[in-house]
Amino acid sequence: MKTLIAAVLAATAGASFAAAPTAALNHDPATYRNLAQKAEADYKAAVAKCNSMSGHDKSVCTAEAKAARAHAEADALAKYNSTPAGRQKSLTRVAEADYAAAKARCEGKNAAEKDECLNNAKSARDTALADAKAQSQASASAVERCVQAGGNATTGCVVGKPSPVVANAAATGAEVADRTEIAAEKAAEKTRVAAHNAAETTKELANNAAEKTKQVASTAAQKTENAMEKAGEKTREATETARVAANDTAITSKVKADLATEPDLKSLSIHVKTENGVVMLSGFVDSKDEADRAIKVARSVEGVTSVKSAIKVK
Repeated sequence: MKTLIAAVLAATAGASFAAAPTAALNHDPATYRNLAQKAEADYKAAVAKCNSMSGHDKSVCTAEAKAARAHAEADALAKYNSTPAGRQKSLTRVAEADYAAAKARCEGKNAAEKDECLNNAKSARDTALADAKAQSQASASAVERCVQAGGNATTGCVVGKPSPVVANAAATGAEVADRTEIAAEKAAEKTRVAAHNAAETTKELANNAAEKTKQVASTAAQKTENAMEKAGEKTREATETARVAANDTAITSKVKADLATEPDLKSLSIHVKTENGVVMLSGFVDSKDEADRAIKVARSVEGVTSVKSAIKVK
């Protein structure tokens, strides 16, 4: 029966659990709607298979189908229509759906095992909810820094033009230089007409004024260039931070989904966290074989650079 349930869950999840693309924060609502509709269709197909079962097996199968749908929708949102608030909401739905599936599986155990099972399920849900909140806050902070640096949040925080402040600074510097140069020329002309004997002195003064004007214009231009470079660097850093956070979120979701489909593996007892492509596993399992299988599953996910395991055998 476990094999049949796993097969139903795998069919429901399908290819929609693929790792996030390199270009994170890709705003594509149309593709997102298509993937969400596919997730719903896969869910209905899975429920139809579940309806051929009865009793506890049917309850578990239906709950796992709902969890698979939540994972698929969260994965699509992270890839194509992601905002910090939307990502937290979708990850929260995943955590609650996984918890409901775990509780359904716990119902088939005896009293002592059931209590432990429910406690583990609740702990896993609490950890997942905390992770969702932390990831949302990190993404929101990264996008905010990007926007403050002059980026556009709806296009992945890529700066297409200098910010209005920087552009105005450049225009003002050029205008000051032009006006100063014109004033110097008029003053020199009036001096030559009024006092021919002071011509050489006037030329010297005009030259000094022109040199100072050039220095002021050069300083203004240099400051403007430095400001634009700093704004661009901050934007690139913020964009990279947001991209890494989105990729890590997708990897974590994919690892959790693959662990959930692994036969005879208590995936809810295993906590998953990803930082810069490095997957960290923790929790408790019944045997070393389960720990080794969890590590193997994590390593097989696209985008994972390495796996660190703190899983303990009971």
